[in-house]
Amino acid sequence: MNIKTLFATAAAVAACALAAPASADAYPERPIRLLVGYAPGGPVDTTARVFAKYLGDKLGQPVVVENRAGASGMIASDATAKATPDGYMLGFAASPTLTMSPLVQRSTLFDPRRDFSLIGLVVDYANVLLIGPQIPAKNVGELVNYARSHPDAVSFGSAGIGASNHLSAELLKKQADASMLHVPYRGNSPAMMDVISGKVTFMFDITSTAIPFIKSGKARALAVTSKTRNPELPDVPTMMEAGMKDYEVVGWYALVGPKKLPDAVSARLTRALADVSKDPAFRQAMTEGGYTINTGDSQALQSRIDREYALWSDVIQSANIQAN
Repeated sequence: MNIKTLFATAAAVAACALAAPASADAYPERPIRLLVGYAPGGPVDTTARVFAKYLGDKLGQPVVVENRAGASGMIASDATAKATPDGYMLGFAASPTLTMSPLVQRSTLFDPRRDFSLIGLVVDYANVLLIGPQIPAKNVGELVNYARSHPDAVSFGSAGIGASNHLSAELLKKQADASMLHVPYRGNSPAMMDVISGKVTFMFDITSTAIPFIKSGKARALAVTSKTRNPELPDVPTMMEAGMKDYEVVGWYALVGPKKLPDAVSARLTRALADVSKDPAFRQAMTEGGYTINTGDSQALQSRIDREYALWSDVIQSANIQAN
């Protein structure tokens, strides 16, 4: 290699090295895709679309929601983990996808604790324990006592094996030491219809979608799974208030990207996320939907993932839960 070639090569390498930070500092320069692992119209999708609008406003570029439903959100998570780490494909992660589904399906192609750049938490949500109006139990204690005295007479519906509401019920079953039959459905809606009709005894549903059924009298709320009561359901006790010691299940939505996002891109997204969380209109929209604003950063998100991964590992192993 002659001297001219050496200088040309060195110049090209230097130009590339200088270009990367400059490009990251200018981020974003075009629309961003936000992957959602669930079908349009559901709670994750609708919340993601509201969030995307506000995030786009803060970033100065459109944030376009792209649904890649399937495998309990794992398809979208896998695509996010494998995306080019430039910040133009991000994931709107729901906690079950990173802390439950990988433990149930066991054949995931990514490690939910290591293969993402964690930007931060967006909102928290709780589940609410619902029973049909014809079920005589007036509180969680009565439901548990009935299950203990009538083995296999109590059933619970869920959106499928390994779903958040499935594992919420398994945790209740484990703590109550009672026999309860799991009836999986293809989504929350058909499970809710069978709770209302009395075909199954109860189910846990995300607060935002449960509120209309509760207010219409089609279903009764016995308890919420959060540590504190939900402002939209002030008369509904928490599971701990209802006598289930240490029972707390709080799901969350978070903004994540592929591993090795440039520092400047991660910092820009972190600032934008913080700005969205402070926006009064966004806060009102989330509160009215039954959500709690969470401003946790990447470290807080990592801590949540690690803690919940351990919790659900124990529940799943105890109940010997595996995907079909």
